This record gives sequence, structure tokens and C-alpha cells, in this order.
Amino acid sequence: MLVAGEPSGDLLGAALMRALKVRSPGITFSGIGGPQMEGEGMASLVPMADLAIMGLVEILPRLRTLRRHMETAVTTALAREPDALVTIDSPGFNLRLATRLATARFPVIHFVAPSVWAWKPRRAAKMAPHFDHLLALLPFEPPYFSAVGLPCTFVGHPVVERNLRGDGPAFRLRHGIAADVPLLVVLPGSRRSEIGRLLPVFGETVRLLAPAHPGLTVAVPTLPHIERDVRAAVASWPVPAIVTTGEMEKADAFAAARAALAASGTVSLELARAGVPMVIGYRFNAFTTWLVKRLVKVKWVSLVNLILNREAIPERILDNCTAEKLAAETTHLLADGAARARQLDDAGAAIAALRPPGGQPSQRAADVVLQVAAQGRRPR
Repeated sequence: MLVAGEPSGDLLGAALMRALKVRSPGITFSGIGGPQMEGEGMASLVPMADLAIMGLVEILPRLRTLRRHMETAVTTALAREPDALVTIDSPGFNLRLATRLATARFPVIHFVAPSVWAWKPRRAAKMAPHFDHLLALLPFEPPYFSAVGLPCTFVGHPVVERNLRGDGPAFRLRHGIAADVPLLVVLPGSRRSEIGRLLPVFGETVRLLAPAHPGLTVAVPTLPHIERDVRAAVASWPVPAIVTTGEMEKADAFAAARAALAASGTVSLELARAGVPMVIGYRFNAFTTWLVKRLVKVKWVSLVNLILNREAIPERILDNCTAEKLAAETTHLLADGAARARQLDDAGAAIAALRPPGGQPSQRAADVVLQVAAQGRRPR
């Protein structure tokens, strides 16, 4: 059984399922996932999009739905008794699920270590009694959890095995973009709450960039469940804004782009892997911003910067996420070839650090899952 709560988790789950099917022919799946996991043979118990909520204020109107979906997941797990339950990211939902299943006879594995190195370090100890193993994407994470008695394995980041090579000329041809026209990829996130906060400031950034970059065109790769919202938001932008869905369209847009303006998250690693220099912008609502300023302990939010321990990628977050500051940083990447080259060299070094020792991340994760499933629940 697998439970994912957002699109990035859906991709992780699907890759894990593919690897598990190779290693254990005939394996079957149940749980919660999105279109990628459903494509690998799992009928989702509830719509995954209902779980994709971020922020303290944003979650309040959805509490009743989340509680109903929690009951569905708990009831299904106890009734079916899978060989193992793999909860994928979404720690707010999945830690509660693991807690509810404390007396279950099957092991519970969590995929994607929460960022205890960034904030709420006590979460490591809080997780330890409820999970049998943790799969970490970043090489510096396992010691935080093994120190509190939770076995943890660095399995590598899935971005290193994804084929992100696109066809830039084909993208320009399909969408009528001349070869000499500057193309900016804009990536406002995968949650409705994110696009509501970020697309207005990103749109204003584009308005400031347009006079200095004649012909500037924007590509906005997005996901089907938020496509309508994104199209409505970019309709009034002062430059052509091409909204696309699908992994191949996104890869082609990356290959065609001169630079990117992106929300913080996994997409920054995708851009780094694809060789697209970027500027990171991110905002929360006022209350969450106040809280983040007091709780977050790291200097940067971009994983490339965190891995390298310096700001290789410009970040403008919270109060600094203004159109003026984002436009200034983006202009450097659109116009300065040396700035682009420096960032791409740094991004390559960060991506190399995300490769696991031997094999691919999904294969390493599948091996650990099967090993833990064979061992059963660990003694508490």
C-alpha cells in the first residue's frame, strides 16, 4: 500500500512501483495516489488533489475532507493488511496515518525525510516510534534520524534518473516562437494556494522584464488539475504566455528556455538537471510568513544552495519576493552568458551529489522496501 498526497509524491510513488514490479513480479498495489501511480496499476481510494494543501491557514477549510480521507486510508490498511505501507512525503497527513496504525502488523516506511535540518528538529524523534524505516533523498539526512533510533537510508533523489532532455526547437516551432526570441519558463508551483500567491507577483515581474527584452515570451508548464486557474491568471499578462501540461511539453519548454522563474520546491532540481538557470521566488500568507521567520533555521530554500552551502541560485522569498527584485535577478540570466554558465556549473555539482551509491534511486528504494517488508515491524 502506498499513500501520496501531492504531485511530486505521485511521481516518486510511480517510479517506486515500477521498480517494485521488476523485483517482485505479480505485486499488487492499493492506496492513494495521482495519475502517475494510477498509471502503474493503483486505483486511488480518494482524489489525491484533496491532500495537496500547504500552509496553516489554507488547511482549515479542508479539515473535514482530510479527516474523511484519513478514515478511508486507515480502514483500508487494516482490512487489507499489505506486506508494507509506504507513505510518501505529505508528513502532516502521513504521520497521523502512521500513528493511527500503531498496532498494525505490517511495517510502515516513510519516503522523503522531512526537513528537520530546516525547522522543527523534534520531528525526527516524533517520527521514530511510528515508522519502521525512512527513505531519504538527500545525502546529509540519515544522521538526523538514526540518532533518534529511526533506521534511515539515503536512496538518492529521483531527479537524477528522470529523462529531462527535451526538444527546444520543436517546442518553439509548435508554439510559433522564433529562434532569437527570449523564452522564460515560469513555474508557480503545483498547489492552488501557491499559484494564487505567486502568479500575481510573477506576472508583475514579467511586466517589468518586457521592455528590456523585446519579443519576450513566457511558457508556463502546469498540471491538469490547476490548468484552468493558471490560464485565467496569465490571460492578462503583457507578453504571450503559453500554458502547457504534460511531462514532454515541460521538458521541451525547459530545452527551449533561456531562464526560469520558479517557486521553491522539487522543480528547482528539475531545472538544474535540465540545465536551465533560474531565479527562485516564494511567498506564504501573512500568518505563515510570520511563523516561518521564527522557526526556519536554514539560510536558503533551494536544494541546490543547501547542498552547496552557498547561494548559487538567487532566492527572493517572503518579504524579498517582490517583482522588482525578481526582475533584477532574472535580467542577469536573460542577458549575461557568464552568469548563466556559473549557475549551470554549480547546478551540475549539486546534482552529482544526489546520486546514490550504485543503481538508480527508485531501484535503491525498492530494494529497501522489500527488505523491510521481509523483516516485518521492528521492535519498539
